[in-house]
Amino acid sequence: MIHLPVAVTDLAGALDLARTLARSLASTPQVDVGGTTVSAEDAQHVRHWVFCDRIMPDRLRCGLPADHPASCRPAGDL
Repeated sequence: MIHLPVAVTDLAGALDLARTLARSLASTPQVDVGGTTVSAEDAQHVRHWVFCDRIMPDRLRCGLPADHPASCRPAGDL
């Protein structure tokens, strides 16, 4: 687990930054992009999922944002 404090103004900004950072590290085998969450520094026990995290039939995770309205798609299709 790596904690990387960042300064953003709201949850939407934090989710967007986390999504961008996670996708940039997706080719690193040690990184589980689907497990990415964000939290406020003073409420680290309240985590917000960045990605959907559903497992697809081909055993890949869905790569869409959490709570997306569309059908799930593997992260490799994005």
